[in-house]
Amino acid sequence: MNRRSFLKGAAIAAAGVAAAPVLEACSRGTSGPDSRIAGNFHYGPDGTFTVLQFTDTHYIKGDPRSARALDCEKESLAAVRPDLVIHTGDIVYGSPDIESALEILRPLSDSGIPWAVALGNHDAQFGSTRENIFAAVRTLPGCVNLPPKEGVYGCSNDVLTLSGAGGVDRVFYLFDSMDAVALEGVKHCYDYIRHNQIGWYRAHSERFTRENDGAPVPSVAFFHIPLRELEDALAAGVQPVCGTNGEPPCPSELNSGLLAQFIEMGDVKAIVTGHDHDCDYILQYRGVNFIYGRFSGCDTVYNHLGPDGYIPSGTHTVPGTVSGCRVFRFSKGEPGFRTWVRLQGGAVQQEMTL
Repeated sequence: MNRRSFLKGAAIAAAGVAAAPVLEACSRGTSGPDSRIAGNFHYGPDGTFTVLQFTDTHYIKGDPRSARALDCEKESLAAVRPDLVIHTGDIVYGSPDIESALEILRPLSDSGIPWAVALGNHDAQFGSTRENIFAAVRTLPGCVNLPPKEGVYGCSNDVLTLSGAGGVDRVFYLFDSMDAVALEGVKHCYDYIRHNQIGWYRAHSERFTRENDGAPVPSVAFFHIPLRELEDALAAGVQPVCGTNGEPPCPSELNSGLLAQFIEMGDVKAIVTGHDHDCDYILQYRGVNFIYGRFSGCDTVYNHLGPDGYIPSGTHTVPGTVSGCRVFRFSKGEPGFRTWVRLQGGAVQQEMTL
């Protein structure tokens, strides 16, 4: 069974009757973009700021196969001691979904470190609406996500800034890449970043550029489902500069045009995603770094990443796979950033400056 068939079949089998929504649905309208900032951060005393990315924990409360994801989170937080944590989705993978989300995110709250999520395609497939899952996540201490923005598609669209003495000099955009969308002639199509999400991003980007004397502010975009251009790059023969490429990317069948907007605005130089569990590589294309996080999950879902790369198998989980996280370190006054993958157990891979 291939990756798409396994995930789709498992999600359908596990999903129960949808719970009645207790919150008003996220707006899908076309009003003006929300201008609020979810959090403005500052460099530490040593002049650095560290972001830890978790992705694809696929947690199910009460399922012993989930233990590895919880252990990975606790160990990574204690070892890296980041200034901010961003979870790029597929937080849960079964019922009880809200209880599962709260349990797997509890270590983030207990750490006292600010954190945010960009929801994944599986996060609202197990009984609760996307709005209810997001509202429940936001009740946990330390979560900096703001409520859904009126007129902006999805829930987890947020802006975080990092400031030095001269003002904002880094921006982190979080996008909700949603779940699936109906497409004639295609059995299953992942969703895509919508026009009003792009408008929301551009409004922020233009303001930051204007306030920075006309110079784009270096930015990183975090979301779950990678863009179609990653598939285009691989088809054109572009090779990752590091990391494991264990499966083809699974983007939407539709191109949102988001990459073109990033290039036009001149600010987003890195796109950080999850979604494809057997990939943790970095690929450079059209002047942008396409970066996969390290699978942070467990054995409720397929995974084939070992400490030395891809482990082939006919099953969706194999012995020897290792969860982990990706780390980003920004330094005051220095362009770009450092990044590396930390594996559960402490091994470090892919140390490089971008």
